[in-house]
Amino acid sequence: MTSVRTRRRLVATAAGLTVGALALTACASKDDTSDGASDGGGGGGGALTIGTTDKVTTLDPAGSYDNGSFAVMNQVFPFLLNTPYGSPDVEPDIAESAEFTAPTEYTVKLKPGLKWANGHDLTSSDVKFTFDRQVAIADENGPSSLLYNLDSVEAVDPTTVVFHLKSENDQVFPQILSSPAGPIVDEEVFAADALTPDADIVAGNAFAGQYAITGYDFNNLVSYEAYEGYQGILGAAKTAEVNVKYYADASNLKLDIQQGNIDVAFRSLNATDIGDLRKDDKVQVIDGPGGEIRYITFNFDTQPFGAKTGEADPAKALAVRQAVADLIDRDAISEQVYKGTYTPLYSYVPAGLTGATESLKGLYGDGSGGPDAAKAKAALDAAGVATPVALSLQYSNDHYGPSSSDEYAMIKDQLEADGLFSVDLQTTEWVQYSKDRSSDVYPAYQLGWFPDYSDADNYLTPFFLIENFLANHYVNQEVNDLILKQAVTADADERTSIIEEIQDKVAADLSTVPYLQGAQVAVVGKDVKGTADTLDPSFKFRYGALSK
Repeated sequence: MTSVRTRRRLVATAAGLTVGALALTACASKDDTSDGASDGGGGGGGALTIGTTDKVTTLDPAGSYDNGSFAVMNQVFPFLLNTPYGSPDVEPDIAESAEFTAPTEYTVKLKPGLKWANGHDLTSSDVKFTFDRQVAIADENGPSSLLYNLDSVEAVDPTTVVFHLKSENDQVFPQILSSPAGPIVDEEVFAADALTPDADIVAGNAFAGQYAITGYDFNNLVSYEAYEGYQGILGAAKTAEVNVKYYADASNLKLDIQQGNIDVAFRSLNATDIGDLRKDDKVQVIDGPGGEIRYITFNFDTQPFGAKTGEADPAKALAVRQAVADLIDRDAISEQVYKGTYTPLYSYVPAGLTGATESLKGLYGDGSGGPDAAKAKAALDAAGVATPVALSLQYSNDHYGPSSSDEYAMIKDQLEADGLFSVDLQTTEWVQYSKDRSSDVYPAYQLGWFPDYSDADNYLTPFFLIENFLANHYVNQEVNDLILKQAVTADADERTSIIEEIQDKVAADLSTVPYLQGAQVAVVGKDVKGTADTLDPSFKFRYGALSK
């Protein structure tokens, strides 16, 4: 019998031979199943082609924590718990049951007879392997910070897994199992202590979601085929074949949806293009609930007067952040750049979720949501900060949509208008950006957040725990402890109160400055069905509900 280690070497050797060939057939219709491909399933109606300007960082769930990568993972990896269409609430997916069997024990029973698309058995051993490697790898661009309350994972028998937690009564752990930390991976294909290359994952056919990947050309084209072995809550995919085309330019994405070259355009068209498309009777513009936010992140080590700069001074560093918060004009960015498709945001938890506040509104600017240059100057003067403050500000030119350049040009103008800042505005493509921003390269920089699950915790835990996804060196032990406390507070009113208190405390520190909240928008051809189901309150865009 071939050992796991030997099988991994075989997969790696095969990867370079198969991926290029698969990419050549990505847009072709398949009448049979080639070696290594998944068994076909799902409905008819022809292949669907989806266009996006999103980018994939990596297919390995341990190494990415971004919407572009998670959009792929949602299609191809199994989850213990997931959100059914039209609901924000988690339910067992490939699990038969999932429940607390003790205050610090969460027990999951897998459905019997689960298989990976490559024929390997999918068992509790894969589940334990998945979460052990997430914690062991702890990649800076990965989601391992979500597993802060996980102590250990025990595979009791082939279908039973027990998660041992550090704190009792964790109110969000079931949601975390449906998040980017939750995709289960095949232990016979993935490495235990390092990220596994995309080519190895595709060649290993290590998939067991609604789809398997049959063609992969990194950030150019991904082809999917429905996997009939999927036994999860989402059911069989309605379309047997889906191709996703990646665009560098949103104007080409708009042109292709108008001309019928693609069936769905999702993330991201600019607001003007969306307005134009609403008037085009050849397409439908579908609006869905959205929890996406935009914010500026400060690196507490490298920002002006940061801890590792030559003029380190915490009081001056805070004054710089306060002045930025005083000068941001959210209404102007919302209306002039995004035509109202994004709305002003004045706290860390977006409007619509339990516990959301407007903590920044009264603290900064004119107290009513508008900017106030005099207040910004007073904050800098009180701390002894000479003006103009030299601020390096970075944004991604390809990840948050084509309007990012206009968005950050406006922010630069707002910060410089009264002579309080001199902004060096720079841009970098996302694949490099995602590495640089967690390596202390950027003193201040753009980020957006597309939630993993619809709970206020998901806007607090990843950002403001001492060990957090931002890796921006923000440390507030009181905030850290409050975040841990709210996660295990069973009383709903008490938990809401704690969530509100966290927002107030972080607003005083200004680890980040949130400024916009947006909705989900998809543009589809007239013959495409089911798109509204995919734009559901779970914030996940899944191809299995689409059909023609």
